[in-house]
Amino acid sequence: MGRWDPDARGRLERAALELFAEQGFADTTVPQITERAGLTTRTFFRYFADKREVLFSGEEELRERFIEIIRTAPADLTPVQLIRHGLEAAAETIFQPLLEYLRTWRAIVGSDGALRERALRKQELTIEAVLTVLRERGTDEPAAEMIAKLSNLVLQTAVGRWVAQPVAERPLVAFVEEVFEQLRSTVAGEPVHR
Repeated sequence: MGRWDPDARGRLERAALELFAEQGFADTTVPQITERAGLTTRTFFRYFADKREVLFSGEEELRERFIEIIRTAPADLTPVQLIRHGLEAAAETIFQPLLEYLRTWRAIVGSDGALRERALRKQELTIEAVLTVLRERGTDEPAAEMIAKLSNLVLQTAVGRWVAQPVAERPLVAFVEEVFEQLRSTVAGEPVHR
């Protein structure tokens, strides 16, 4: 192999995801990943601290993109409108192209307790980032904390329903809208319809 391997990171990520899906996270080794990617183990460790990190390597970028959406949203939105605006925009611009990846990712992470725990820690980082934006925009406590946690609940529920579709009939944004409407109805004490 040459000194520079085009798209080495992407090749390692794709190889790892394929192997995790085929044989399970615990049964996949770094040498297997690098062999599948056509790279060396040394190259793997240039990009990732361990094989778990492959599954979470893009989290920070996704979080930053979502936070930028809500940070730059119109100032006249209420905190709940802000979160809805942010989640709907993120659904269309960030997450929609990732449907197949997220299906595979959720299955892999869902099959391993340590990975589920790590995913929850990553979600907490996003909740904290949302909370920071809400505070910057003047949202009082405890409303800011509840709304920040609500944003994660809505997103996780919507993504779960979206990836569960056998065929991608509806876009993620439709599930985000549906979850918000169900939440509104529930809080108002109205019957909830799907």
